[in-house]
Amino acid sequence: MSATGGPRSAAALVLIGLACQEVGASFAVMLFPQTGPLGIVMLRLLFSATLLLIIARPRWRGHSPAHWREVVAFGLVLATMNGLFYLALERLPLGVTVTIEVLGPLTLSIITATGLARWLWAGLALTGVVALGAGGWDRLDPLGVLFALGAAVSWALYILASARVGRAVPRLDGLALAMAIGAIAALPFGIAQAGEVLLRLDILALGAAVAVLSSTVPYALELIALRRLPASAFAILMSLGPATASTAGFLLLGQHLSWLEVGGIALVIAASIGAVTAAARRAPGARHPGSDPNEPLSEPVG
Repeated sequence: MSATGGPRSAAALVLIGLACQEVGASFAVMLFPQTGPLGIVMLRLLFSATLLLIIARPRWRGHSPAHWREVVAFGLVLATMNGLFYLALERLPLGVTVTIEVLGPLTLSIITATGLARWLWAGLALTGVVALGAGGWDRLDPLGVLFALGAAVSWALYILASARVGRAVPRLDGLALAMAIGAIAALPFGIAQAGEVLLRLDILALGAAVAVLSSTVPYALELIALRRLPASAFAILMSLGPATASTAGFLLLGQHLSWLEVGGIALVIAASIGAVTAAARRAPGARHPGSDPNEPLSEPVG
């Protein structure tokens, strides 16, 4: 593949992965009447963990107690992040939920940044959130907003936990073990909410489809793309998540957004791109998590 075609093809793979991720989230919303949000969280984590364990075949022995504490914390954060995200999805449009959730890693980027530019991106993100509200706070369920904000905080904690586990456990091993722990943590909540519905083969098949679309396919495509794209370009493309979520919500779930809400989403995307670009200028040699064999790739969210 040519040098020109390589990056373009890689960018296309990232965008396809984002689209699959949001289609998976849309399928999850369609399952809420049968399983509830916690039921589908359990199914997603369970199937994702099974696939990762088969692919990675991690070692269960040989890890120190300190390393296991890091992995367990990572798994619990992962389960919490997914649980809060789907609880928010039950009450908010997909695009709005993803936009609020993106504030977590965006805030982390701004806090760790230096210089006056970070206040510009913070102000832009805040303006975007205000615009979301100006589009009609009466349309935004308060509890749903709290769940989405909790998912945002969890995503920031997930990034920090992912880095710690990456230093302690080989790349896929750490993510696979954490995913298994997250699935175990989600089991009682999912069973309590979904009950005997989980015994239906059609529900299990759809839950597996959500896991594949939301996790497996984006994960694989991002892994390929990371070999051909600079870290900054990859991160900028990932910042388009709220846009792809809004599109999926409109096309698959019939979720309409006002122009002010669309504008708010655009401002948050612009703030994310600005923060990523500024970080790339400060550390041109920095690589996305996963480019180092000792760091796990991020589990796709959404």
